[in-house]
Amino acid sequence: MFPSKKAVFFLCVDPFDHVAGAVFQASRDAFPLTETDISVDGNRALCSGDGFGNLVFFVPTRKVVSHDYVRYLPEMQRSFSDCDIAGIVTWHAGENAPDKIFTAHTTGDVASGNFGPAAPGYMRNILLAMEGYRREEGLEEYRVTTEATHWSGMVYGGGAPEMIPEFPVPMIDIEIGSSPESWNDERAAKVLAKSLGSVFTSDGKRVRNLLCAGGVHFDPSFAGAVFQEWDDCAFGVSHILANQWLVSGRYEEPSGEERLENCVRSIAGGIEGIVFHDNLKGVYKDRFRALGAEYGIPVFKHQALRRPETIPWAD
Repeated sequence: MFPSKKAVFFLCVDPFDHVAGAVFQASRDAFPLTETDISVDGNRALCSGDGFGNLVFFVPTRKVVSHDYVRYLPEMQRSFSDCDIAGIVTWHAGENAPDKIFTAHTTGDVASGNFGPAAPGYMRNILLAMEGYRREEGLEEYRVTTEATHWSGMVYGGGAPEMIPEFPVPMIDIEIGSSPESWNDERAAKVLAKSLGSVFTSDGKRVRNLLCAGGVHFDPSFAGAVFQEWDDCAFGVSHILANQWLVSGRYEEPSGEERLENCVRSIAGGIEGIVFHDNLKGVYKDRFRALGAEYGIPVFKHQALRRPETIPWAD
């Protein structure tokens, strides 16, 4: 008998958040939720079982948690440190951001080397669920993708990046983007809500965890790897270190080695391979090759993601 698992999702129900309120209501429609004795911002956290002894908590908040991390972190530590996975449901926006997307990304500040714990298996479960429910709802105009690792608390002054690792639970942002039309799409909110309840639903594949490096914020190679399967295996994608932050963080300097070690240590189950985008400068490629040699794992270009059976895995 496997021990039960716990997930917690934080949803800002204030209209400031363009997505989370609708997803919270869709969650109430999708699952039989019961009130708990945990209170955040004067609202009771709700909980649902997944039928297999696992618990999923839905926590309505007044602000996006990462936007006021200083205030929310103590309650998160007190009430949810025993969870296996956590998520912040919110909206995605940005200049030149793709529209009609369901997206997820891990938490971290690449430049400073502060990485939140990452759970590639659970992140994959949610991404696969979003894809499945997207198809079920007939949302052909939408696509499921990943984003590079970042922390919105940096943009909104939620706290110092050193606070990120202080929450011991793997955290992902789960978003709908990137226009009012998408944010207000009730069908999209329904897809996202149902996907949250599938966080512990696995397809049973043998997941090989990767550290991804280089490329752009929405890199199609790393996003596509989530859905790549071969034999009975699949890729586990979590931390993605975009080219822009490797450069601005000067990862070629001696401190870059320690920051990469922090990143690897933050990934549950470790990593079995390092994949870098071919546009990465040589000095950074060398840094990742040295890291791969240290761990005795393959380091390869992103093109190999389309031919996983040719990757020289260590086992």
